[in-house]
Amino acid sequence: MALIVVGANHRTAPIEVRERFAYATSQQGPALAQLRAAAGVREAALLSTCNRTEFYLVEGDRTEDAGLAAAHVERALGARLGADASSHLYVRRDRDAAGHLFRVASGLDSMIVGEAQIQGQVRDAWERSREHSGAMLNRLFQTALLTASRVRTETAVARGAASVSSAAVQLSKQIFGSLQGRRAMVLGAGEMAELALECLTREGVRAAIVANRTFERADELARRYGATALHYDECWSGLRQVDVVICSTSAPHAIVSPDQVRPAVAARGGRPLCILDIALPRDVEPAVGELENVFLYDLDDLRAVVAANLERRHAELPSAEHVIASEVERYWEWVAGLATVPVLTRFRAEMERVREQELAHAMRKLGALGPAEREAVEYLSRSLMNKFLHEPSVRLRAAAANGRGLGIVDAVRYLFALDEGTDGRASGAGAPSTDVHVHDGRAPGASDAGEH
Repeated sequence: MALIVVGANHRTAPIEVRERFAYATSQQGPALAQLRAAAGVREAALLSTCNRTEFYLVEGDRTEDAGLAAAHVERALGARLGADASSHLYVRRDRDAAGHLFRVASGLDSMIVGEAQIQGQVRDAWERSREHSGAMLNRLFQTALLTASRVRTETAVARGAASVSSAAVQLSKQIFGSLQGRRAMVLGAGEMAELALECLTREGVRAAIVANRTFERADELARRYGATALHYDECWSGLRQVDVVICSTSAPHAIVSPDQVRPAVAARGGRPLCILDIALPRDVEPAVGELENVFLYDLDDLRAVVAANLERRHAELPSAEHVIASEVERYWEWVAGLATVPVLTRFRAEMERVREQELAHAMRKLGALGPAEREAVEYLSRSLMNKFLHEPSVRLRAAAANGRGLGIVDAVRYLFALDEGTDGRASGAGAPSTDVHVHDGRAPGASDAGEH
């Protein structure tokens, strides 16, 4: 069998193409079922997010099926696009395919390196695909999730704010130490405001207020996060009760002035007020930051925090890649072990067939033998066969354990014609073979050294 991934992501396809490639949850099962029926695919899984659409496939070992899966995916995505999709797609095989999923789950292939949401998306994709997956893909996705957890705990690749909204929350934590139980106000109801509200809620903000010129939009956003909606004109008196204000409106000019904030500051009794202006143009006049106990940060401040954190994350990439490489090798050793079992079984069965055939031929030549003599000849033939097979069997299992199993499995299959039936036909020419044969893209016996 061959493990492959066929897909497109934010690096290979613009957003208008990715929108066409995306599969709704209800479409994914039928798409996988059709792929398995049409392309000789044994196992299939689909990961579809706003930034990527990827099919993870295990092809069968029949020669006539080789390459059908990738071609079928290309045609299916081309049909969704209404044009040739090949220029947007990548195909990775075997170790490269495993390493790719491990990087995806770990956030190394994301727009923002180390982002955490993708790990849950990979888990959900696996769960939705379970009806169409099997031993290889189940183990692959389990290992991908384990690898992602290792990367996040053993490296700093996911630490520190990596978006303007999360940086805003991080800066407010520097003032208050913790946001647990604090009160916050979000001025605006767009995408950035929603991201900020999500970050605040995750940090344990006790009560949140959403104010917007369009009250209906503010109310919709507030309901989604268990917050309270205010009419825009009412928000200024609310400044007395909150600790953090995040401003993210689409106003063409500043809408927060010192005169609007000063009465609330006077009524706060010296409690600090953190104002985070993530709008462009700015929502808050710079003079607001000169008021006593008011801490004002704008986009430039926040982007400096993000840049510093992303630089630290990128510095951690070699450590993350080391974790991924070790897990790829561990997974591929397991795959190699999976491949050796049926090959060993078939190897011994074929040798037993040859032994019985030659023994019957020898018995006819020896003529009449007594029971004891026949038993002695039988014992001799079986003993010789077992001795001949013992060392190759031991070494094949050992090779699977140290990562060299796949090349040696291919060599055994070739040297002893295990891909051919007794009449000289390829095993795929009649009934499909039940062997687990994993293509590794190398010549039989090639070493794994240096390949990751």
